[in-house]
Formats: sequence, C-alpha cells, structure tokens
Amino acid sequence: MTNAMRGAENPTIQRGELVARRAGRPRVLPQMAGGRRSWMEPREEILDIAAGLFVDRGFAATSTRDIAEAVGIRQASIYYHFPSGKEEILGELLQRSIRPTLDRIEKIEILGAETDAGPEVRLHLLVVLDVRTLAAAPRNAGVLSRLPEVQRKEVFGPFGSAREELRAAYARLGGQVAASRPDAAMTPEGNLLGTLLLQLVEVVIGMRSDGHRISQTIEGVVAASCLRVCLADQECIDEAAARAADLIGAFE
Repeated sequence: MTNAMRGAENPTIQRGELVARRAGRPRVLPQMAGGRRSWMEPREEILDIAAGLFVDRGFAATSTRDIAEAVGIRQASIYYHFPSGKEEILGELLQRSIRPTLDRIEKIEILGAETDAGPEVRLHLLVVLDVRTLAAAPRNAGVLSRLPEVQRKEVFGPFGSAREELRAAYARLGGQVAASRPDAAMTPEGNLLGTLLLQLVEVVIGMRSDGHRISQTIEGVVAASCLRVCLADQECIDEAAARAADLIGAFE
C-alpha cells in the first residue's frame, strides 16, 4: 500500500474513501457561439467537466472525445490546452486538491513569527486553508487520488510527493501544539500524527459528495477537531480560532 497520496496511509479513512463515484454529471447549459456551453474560460471548463467525468465514470472510461463533447468543443481543442491529453488534465486536477495549501505553508510560518502566533494558531490556519483547497477543487476532485487506476499513473508521483510535504507540516505543527501539554505522551508521534490530522481534514470530501456546503462553521469544526487531537483544551481552541480569524485575510 502506498502512503504517497492524500489519505492513503490508513485504509479506514482515506482522502476520497468516504466518497462513492457520484460527483455531479457535466452541466448542460445553453450553447454559446462555437459550440461551447459555458461562460467559463475554455481551459477552466475543460478541467471542470473532466473532473466530473473522471469521478463519475472513472479515468480509464473517460476519453478526450467524451470531455470535448461534454464541453461542446472539438476533440483537437483539448490538446491545444492540454498537449498530453487527459493525463495532463488529471495531473492538474490532483495538484489543485493540494498545491494551494502547500504554497501557503511558508507564509503561515512567517506570519506566525511576525505576529507571535503560537503553533495552535498556525495549525488552525493550515487546517482552514486546506479545507478551503478541498472545497474549491473542481467537482470534488480530491476523490481522484483514492482511485487505484489514478494511483498507477505517472502524474500521481508529483502529487504523492506534495502530499508527503503536507503531512510533514501537519506533523510538525501538531507536535508543537502537543509538546506544551502536560499529557503530551498521549499524542501520536511523528508521521502518525500528521496522518491523523490529514484524515480529519479530508472528511470534507465525503461531506461534499453528500451535498453539504463547506461553510466557515465546518472549517471551524474541523480545525477545532485537529487541535483537540493535539490535546488543546477549549480555551486554547477558542483563542486560536480568534487569532486565526484576524490573520486569515492575509491569504485571501
């Protein structure tokens, strides 16, 4: 079993495991000039439609012709935007479920140091930003990393490396939160803690699949749950949430 994916370390709770292949089918919108059915930019619409098809039908069962027909463009236009075809589309969708969070980790650390925000605040920020990344992924594309057919693709490699980097950040910040607690010995160590925190965040994929909107309330609940795993008490959680709310605007 590989551990190089969002939610792959433990077969019981994995990114995408809570989600059956039931993402919404491609939209049928009034055609525009040239055959397209949306006011989205062509490249973004291709990604959006492809994500729905991949999650709903499976990657292997979806052809570039299927994507082109659903978008309302010629098949050749797919290759104009994605020269390597559907595997390049898949690679970008995988990255969109993780890269926005990774790109903010350094800023979280810098902002934390500049504002004297402790690890509780920084972990809260990381969780909220990661939840937002998953909530913004086209057609709940976070589920794709769980599919065995996707795990075998070459484009999965960079995603797996990115996921290890994110898990390490969770483990580091979670460990710092727990270290100051009197019962710190009760907290899972190292990668296990990072894995657990990741899996708590990844529950939002299942929530999206069930039709739930990922609101600020949900963000706060998930962040609080992660802090509790690191043995933070309610007062600490409330303080971290308040400080994080003041700082989150720096990432918008």
